[in-house]
Amino acid sequence: MDNFVFEKARSFMYRNARPLDMARFQYHFEDGSKEDVMRALSYYQNEDGGFGHAIEADCWNPNSTPLHSNTAGNIIQEIDYEDAENPVIQKLLGWYTSGACFNGKSWNMTVESNNDYPHAPWWHTDSESTCHTDYNGTAQIAGFLIRYGKAGSEPYRLGVRIANEAVAAFEPSEMNDMHTCACYIRMLENIEKVGAQEQVPCSLLKEQLHETVNRLITADKSLWGGYVCKPSQFFRSRNSAFYPANQEIAEYECEYIAQTQLPDGSWEIPWGWDGYPDAWAVSKNWLKGQVIVENLLYLKGFE
Repeated sequence: MDNFVFEKARSFMYRNARPLDMARFQYHFEDGSKEDVMRALSYYQNEDGGFGHAIEADCWNPNSTPLHSNTAGNIIQEIDYEDAENPVIQKLLGWYTSGACFNGKSWNMTVESNNDYPHAPWWHTDSESTCHTDYNGTAQIAGFLIRYGKAGSEPYRLGVRIANEAVAAFEPSEMNDMHTCACYIRMLENIEKVGAQEQVPCSLLKEQLHETVNRLITADKSLWGGYVCKPSQFFRSRNSAFYPANQEIAEYECEYIAQTQLPDGSWEIPWGWDGYPDAWAVSKNWLKGQVIVENLLYLKGFE
């Protein structure tokens, strides 16, 4: 990793980052611990076990939602936390099995209470019956339940059922959303990590994901200044099974990250909100801390 790029990013983090993202940064790149990350994470958890309080910086809803809870689960998996008996994880598993924001097939990634707080327009909804109810988010949650739910437990059984339904529903030719595709990849990684392939057969899914990833990555580099799909959406190192077919463009992303770093050490956020300008200014700064961690992890993975 380019030391100049790292030091500029490090300065931004110490000056601007939220404690949670600072704990992530320190764990990955300094001498921080996984427990420090889990402790910071716990402050976003509600009494019911779900997460809220703008842990997803594009939505300031303090209530427990699948969006926020999935964001928390992503961080737990990012640091490869293994102790499933940790109270943060146990409470989250309980929230998922409580039926909250769940229609029996998928978790609602937008909920009406979002509308009462500053939020990006894509997290607004007029009715929970029209919420995001596909496998964007839900597939990843299923993988979390399989990884951290004890085999045979209610969370594990729920995860296995939803994962099997998600596998059956996957259609490569119709998969055009990079976020949903990434959720399937994380689900697959967790299934393989705990050896649950007998419960969720996914050999065909692996082949389909390769085809889909290769198609979704934006090959036209001139478009990369906007909100597009880069290799980092799906993998972060040369060890990934998706790397060989995307080697050139994956290596180019390392160059792109270094070249587009801003003078303050951060990177531009390629989206914005139409409303809540004051809140967006705060969220944009929070997001920059998150993007720094993600970009540095990508550079570290390709070092």
